[in-house]
Amino acid sequence: MADCCSGHCTTAEAPVDPRFRKALWVALWVNPLMFGVEIFGGLRAGSVSLLADAVDFAGDAANYALSLSVLSMGLLWRARAALIKGVTMALYGLLVLAKTGWVAAFGVPPEAYTMGAIGMLALIANLSVAVMLFRFRDGDANMRSVWLCSRNDAIVNLAIILAAIGVLGSGARWPDLIVAAVVSGLALASARTVIRQARDEISFANRAPQALEIPITVDQSGR
Repeated sequence: MADCCSGHCTTAEAPVDPRFRKALWVALWVNPLMFGVEIFGGLRAGSVSLLADAVDFAGDAANYALSLSVLSMGLLWRARAALIKGVTMALYGLLVLAKTGWVAAFGVPPEAYTMGAIGMLALIANLSVAVMLFRFRDGDANMRSVWLCSRNDAIVNLAIILAAIGVLGSGARWPDLIVAAVVSGLALASARTVIRQARDEISFANRAPQALEIPITVDQSGR
């Protein structure tokens, strides 16, 4: 049985693609590593956009771990996990927005070279993960939330690189702050999408009790 609301269907019995599980494990290792790199680089460069992206890496690592923990469960549990991730994304967006306002009032321009170099490293890491997850972007709310996290991260990293160029050319902190505001906007927009789909799937699962009882089985063949 499938729910075809919002233009696409979700099923309780769809097999887990081993490639999706592998991509989640790779992302789970990449994100904590980049969190450490960006925290160090953000503090060293004085960049609020790097610090915001570092917090995002930490949040994504937790989200990937949560996705792996419910991957073989029924639709209701996967949708609940996605709902938690959506709320987390929204809180992250609000946190970044508040930090941006504080730096706008009291901050100083960041160091552009460190900011740009770490932004490039983060872009490479996130693009690698996003490429692996691209084929799963139209899955259930759990899969979609993972894809949105990776896509948003790559966009943010590209924006950080451009902001570093802007800081270097202008000597002002505003390019860094603009990117931080974009990070906040992306997080809030994606949170809205994930929360809406997760609530639809929870509603469907509650109307179809069998969706709660049939776990996803792993397709070892990868098809």
